[in-house]
Amino acid sequence: MQSFRQYSSLGKRLEAQLHRTRTANHTIPSTTDVQPADVDLEAPSSGSTDVEDDASQLERPISKIGTNLAAALTGITKQQHPDANDKNVFVVSFEGPDDPLNPRNWSLTKRVFCTFNVGMIALVVGMAASIDSAVIARAAKDFGVSQVAEALATGLFLVGFGFGALVAGPMSETVGRNPVYFGSLAIYMLFLMGAGLSKSLGAQVVCRFFAGFFGESPLSTVGGSISDMWDPLNRLIAFPIFATAGLMGPITGPIIGGWISQSSDVSWRWVEWVSIIASGALLVSLLLFQPETYEPILLQWKASHLRRLTGDKRYVSAGEIQHLSFSARMLTAVKRPFIMTVQEPTIMLWTGYLTVVYLMLFGFLDGYTFVFQQTYNLSDGITGLLFLGIGIGLILAALILTPLLYRWAKKEITKLQTEKLDGNARIPPEFFLWYALIGAPAIPISFFWMGWTAYPHVSIWSPIVASVFFGFGILSVFVSTYMYLIDMYEVYAASALTMITLVRYAASGGMIEISIPMYKNLGIHWALTMLGLISLVFTTVPYAFYRFGPWIRSKSRFAKVQ
Repeated sequence: MQSFRQYSSLGKRLEAQLHRTRTANHTIPSTTDVQPADVDLEAPSSGSTDVEDDASQLERPISKIGTNLAAALTGITKQQHPDANDKNVFVVSFEGPDDPLNPRNWSLTKRVFCTFNVGMIALVVGMAASIDSAVIARAAKDFGVSQVAEALATGLFLVGFGFGALVAGPMSETVGRNPVYFGSLAIYMLFLMGAGLSKSLGAQVVCRFFAGFFGESPLSTVGGSISDMWDPLNRLIAFPIFATAGLMGPITGPIIGGWISQSSDVSWRWVEWVSIIASGALLVSLLLFQPETYEPILLQWKASHLRRLTGDKRYVSAGEIQHLSFSARMLTAVKRPFIMTVQEPTIMLWTGYLTVVYLMLFGFLDGYTFVFQQTYNLSDGITGLLFLGIGIGLILAALILTPLLYRWAKKEITKLQTEKLDGNARIPPEFFLWYALIGAPAIPISFFWMGWTAYPHVSIWSPIVASVFFGFGILSVFVSTYMYLIDMYEVYAASALTMITLVRYAASGGMIEISIPMYKNLGIHWALTMLGLISLVFTTVPYAFYRFGPWIRSKSRFAKVQ
């Protein structure tokens, strides 16, 4: 397992470094920041000490000659223990800006691979969320229930997604990224298996709910891993890649599920088996190749190795002396998102906007049956294949907007550094709204276009091209929302994003239930027109924040003010 190899490699590197330090410096001078760790800080000084000769000192194991060698390492500072006034500890941190332990200093190839590896979680779990929607008719017939009732299998998976967001963040910030990936993915796969083996609708929807609950944990953790490995500027490239994979998941599900639905050779339950196979392959890849990236955990490992090598228990990481229990983290994680949502109109508006976008996206899981299958008499497989139009739009948005805004951001940073004579100048959060400023109008355009050209006498390519515009727009809004809120709230960003995740997925689960009656009662044209009008109203949100964002941040209790 990669995490174990990473832990062992760190220990060997520290041991080699201590040996080199011992060889170069038989005596370590004390400094104001770092004291030799084997010195009794309370003992009175004496005029003589017993000193071993150099040869015997170099031959003895590190743990037997004292910890003064470790104290010579950079990145270790002496501090007074917060819970004990008479006790000092040696707090371990990175050795400097180029420390190879820091994930941001890994090679570009390694960071790209790790980003791709965890980004596949969003694709695979998103696919599992939507794939059941393609076999609603067959599953409903098998269970002897209505299609609206069977749609709960997809809807409750999304509701489980929403509630899973409440525990994902604090979990990954307590035990690290990788244990969340491994543990939650394994449990999620077990519930997918339960859904595939279910003999009744009740058993199926319960298993699907918990599959969504545990499947959301690794999905939320991916954002943390990306933040661990990339600085804010390079996140302009890394995050759109993750967003594209995340939004491709719900699109890939009906593409695969459509062919399963129309096949007479396989059971509809193969939608669960396909999800399990894909998730299992991903889990193996994570176990074999994904290193831990969470800084507090890496520093805990470093402190643990130093305690082992030197025999001094005072080497600790900053996280180990804070004594924040898991229950305290969980309580804060559950309360703060609700408090911030009530007090921060920014979060309310962006939650509403992204929720509307997701309602439209997941509404298409049923809507495509009406738009393409009933209008153009297509099979289940071909209807699912047309979701590729949205996928093409996602990819185009990433390919066009990401390099454009990355170059623009570099120019802005250079300009700010020149004007303020500050090498650490940062662009304001409103810069990230340019994704939505450019792409958001594509969403209402796509709905009006599709709604009033989906006729048998109009070429099928017209609504297909409209779906490309929809994909372009939703990626733009998603990236703007996340990057704007992350940069605006910084340490409170996880709480802001937790509420957005909870509301949008819970509402999307409800949309799955109402979309079939909506398309039946309103018809394709008026249903899509209504969605277009709603999206048109919310399109004003990024423009409003671009204009009034600095003033809004100045009034916020939680936001960063530049």
